[in-house]
Amino acid sequence: MQVELTAVVAAMTLLCAASASAQDVQTIRIGHVGPVSGAQAHYGKDNENGARMAIAELNSQNLTIGGKKVKFELVAEDDAADPKQGTAAAQKLCDAKVNGVIGHLNSGTTIPASKIYNDCGIPQITPASTNPTYTQAGYKMAFRLLANDNALGAGLALHAANNLKLKKIAIIDDRTAYGQGVAEVFKKTAQARGIQIVDQQFTTDKATDFMAILTSIKSKGPDGVFYGGMDPQAGPMLRQMEQLGMSKINLFGGDGICTAKLAELSGGAKTLGNVVCAEGGASLGKMPGGKEWKAKYDAKYPGEFQVYAPYVYDATMVLVEAMKRADSADPKVYGPKIHETNYTGVTAQVAFEKDGELKNPAMTLYVYKDGKKSPLN
Repeated sequence: MQVELTAVVAAMTLLCAASASAQDVQTIRIGHVGPVSGAQAHYGKDNENGARMAIAELNSQNLTIGGKKVKFELVAEDDAADPKQGTAAAQKLCDAKVNGVIGHLNSGTTIPASKIYNDCGIPQITPASTNPTYTQAGYKMAFRLLANDNALGAGLALHAANNLKLKKIAIIDDRTAYGQGVAEVFKKTAQARGIQIVDQQFTTDKATDFMAILTSIKSKGPDGVFYGGMDPQAGPMLRQMEQLGMSKINLFGGDGICTAKLAELSGGAKTLGNVVCAEGGASLGKMPGGKEWKAKYDAKYPGEFQVYAPYVYDATMVLVEAMKRADSADPKVYGPKIHETNYTGVTAQVAFEKDGELKNPAMTLYVYKDGKKSPLN
């Protein structure tokens, strides 16, 4: 009887210890928002993959914050690249009281969502959206982890003028915050370098038929076209440029078209070889940890890499580094510490300007050789 009683007491002691141990673990919830449905789902899934990689790695480190062991949890939302759905997702994360947010992908969703995050006091780092307006609102906990459109649009225009010696360029944009913004920067810089803008046309981020627009542009005799938008439109545009005999005209674009998937979306069009696009960061081979990180990504998510996953990974790590330095996951406590970031990431040495922009951002131009995206500089 005594032996049985001792066993029961021992079991109860272990149960209480396990219960106390479970109570000592705090869950830190990181929100991620991107388009995991619709035409841009390949971007959103790539971004979410980057967040999941970071969360898994953080959980393997058995970290302690504020005297308690922590478990990180990803709260992933879909905004379908739609501003209304984006703000709904942002409000949902606020209501869930997540500790921080990585996202969104598109400037058109990031900018309206940023007000919601600001109002509920949650730090936000965008790993992908590039419209300068995002950081100009003055929100103290809004950060960007790559170069903005001022760098991308200007860099492409300078390449067109100085290296390719182009004289006449037409511009198309999809009227989104991103597409319109990067196109406007390109236009201003190109004109300042003596390039004539012979036509300016507009489409949407849902369109797939550009024959009328391209026919109008062709009649103006440009030697280049700039497209402000994303790859689901740039792919068909390249096919239709070939069909119209515009096979010697360069197509320029920002990071929205600068994906591995563009080759597939262009359907084998020879005009893919005329693309020059820009990304707001170093090429993977020149990133501090790019090659090693990409090998891990490919092992976990074969064939899914697009553009931004390493920036999402770094953004997640930057949030947690700030929590560690503050010894708190409370946004009010650790949020200000993000401004003091000096983190050696996969993509760059991460530090921020006062307005939340990345310090010393890199920019890389890409072309497509034999159907594969390759860095130009």
